[in-house]
Parts: sequence; structure tokens; C-alpha cells
Amino acid sequence: MEQVSEPFTVDLRRLTVLRELERRGSLARTAEALHLTPSAVSQQIAALARETGVPLTEKDGRGVRLTGQARVLLAHAELIAAQLERARADLAAYGEGGGRGSVTIGCFSSGILGLLPGVLRGLAERLPKVRVDVLEAEPPDLFTALDAGQVDVAVAVDFAAAPPHTDGRYERVDLFTDVLDLVVPAGHRLVGQGPVAPRELARDAWIVGAAESCCGAVARSVCAAAGFTPDVRHAVNDWAALAALVEAGVGVALVPRLVRELYAGRRVAVVPLEGSPPSRNVFAAVRAGAEGDAVLAAVRDQLTTRAQTDFPNSRSRTPHSSHNAATRSRPRPEVASGA
Repeated sequence: MEQVSEPFTVDLRRLTVLRELERRGSLARTAEALHLTPSAVSQQIAALARETGVPLTEKDGRGVRLTGQARVLLAHAELIAAQLERARADLAAYGEGGGRGSVTIGCFSSGILGLLPGVLRGLAERLPKVRVDVLEAEPPDLFTALDAGQVDVAVAVDFAAAPPHTDGRYERVDLFTDVLDLVVPAGHRLVGQGPVAPRELARDAWIVGAAESCCGAVARSVCAAAGFTPDVRHAVNDWAALAALVEAGVGVALVPRLVRELYAGRRVAVVPLEGSPPSRNVFAAVRAGAEGDAVLAAVRDQLTTRAQTDFPNSRSRTPHSSHNAATRSRPRPEVASGA
């Protein structure tokens, strides 16, 4: 009698939990990110292990780590997720008037201040019947939301918490380089002295964002490279509040040009730093396979257009993806006027 193999089925929601465990590194952090309990996360991983018939985690001290089989499964999960996104895009483009009626852009705070207003105005003209929502978030939470479908387009900056360029889960396009200026109170001793070495600010009080934020990480790394630990007197993540504190004379700060309008009219001064100024790469990403979605393509095109218009002196950027050229060259459907 011919033996019939058992069907191989996998719950895609459990793959999402496994993917998040890979990103977060612990059951507790995964549970927090997914708004579950650690016990629920363990149960989802155990159920997925039963479905696949292989161990997916192993003990690592008091925690767990992924097995080699889990990483093989995740590699296939990337391809499955990308194909499902292509199916979604093809279905949205099928028939007259096809397309999505809403899109959510996830973005970091200074990007919302300096980049998105122009993007949203352009999208209102180009896609008048598409609802566009904005969610403020940074990596890794931003990409957890992207994976879960809570965000359709992620606008982020490259730093330790962001996914690498080689991450096959996302199709990304680099937008521009955002320079960070050293902003000091008017009348500061270094104003008018020409380019200064960061080391000359070792004795100043600093106003810095949270260490896990991009700008907070950049400020600390600039100081570390100069050979000192900044005296952080004020931990502030709100850019308007930070500008007000600099104006009040209580510290110095590195401020992205994305929010330059917030301090342009204040009694502060921009002091040039020696060498190349600190900067960060701003990029946009969608789930792999979703690049064929006409509405998401329009959003990415608008982001690229605004970046080139508002930041023309930045390094030129080109789209990047870990997918092959045949995938990138697929013709994109036109956006239906009634989408």
C-alpha cells in the first residue's frame, strides 16, 4: 500500500511570533512587543514546533535561543510572507477601481515634523480618495508594527535597532542623509570660533534624547569618539522642548536638520564641527512583496520626491532590496483614481 504523507501546514501567526522572538531575543521582550504574556509566547512557539516536527528553541542560561531549524524556517517564512504580499497587491490592482482605501505611515518624530507634512500634502492631491494615517514609532517597535500590518510604510533611520540592509523581510529605498548640527545658546564661548573639535565640549552640560533613540545614540557615539562621556543634564525627546532648553542656556545639543525650523527663530547658534558632521541615513520600507501595491508605490514615490526637493544637498540614494532584479523590475500598476 502506498504511504500518504501527512500534510505540512503552518500557522502564519505563529511564524510572526517566532520572527519577533528572533528580533527581541527573549520571551519577555517578545511578549511585551506583541501584547501577550510570556506563557502565551511559549505556547505559540511550542505549537509551531509541533506543527513542523522540529525543535525551535533551546535553553540559553535562564532564557532561550533559536535553533538552527528555527532559522531555516524563518528563511522560508520570509519568502512565504513576500509571496502573500504580492498576492495582496495583485488582488488590489485587479479590476476597475481596485486598490486600497487607506494606508498607514509609521515614522520617527523628527521625520513627522520635517518630512511628512509635504508628503501628506502631495498624497492628498495624488490620491484624494485614499485615507492616510500616521503613527509615530521607531525601531524595533516600528518594524514589529510593519510585520503585523498595523503600518504599511515605515520611515526610519539606520541605527542599531533598525533592520540591516540585507534583511529580506523588507523592500527599502534610501531617501536622504540627515545632518545633525551642534546647537548652543547664543553667546556661548565657541560661537564665531570656526569649526570646533567635539572634545572642546567635554565640560559642557548636554541635552540628549533617550539612549535607545537614534539621535540619543548618535550624540553619545559622537562624544565617545571624541574621548569623553557627555554630562547629560537633561534627557529630552521632544524637539521643541530641547530647543527651548538650549535657548535657556542650560546645555548644548546635537539637533537634526529635519527639525531646524524649531530652533531657527530662537536665540541659539549653530557651531560647525571639525571634519564631517554627524549624520544619519533616512529610509522607507514596505513588507517584501508589497512593492507592487500601487498605493504603497505612490507613497514611496512621494517620499522620494520630497526628500530630493527638501534635502537636495544630501548624498544621492538608490533603491535597495535583497530581492533579485526580476522582482524589482516587475511593472507596477497605475493607481486607480478611485482607490
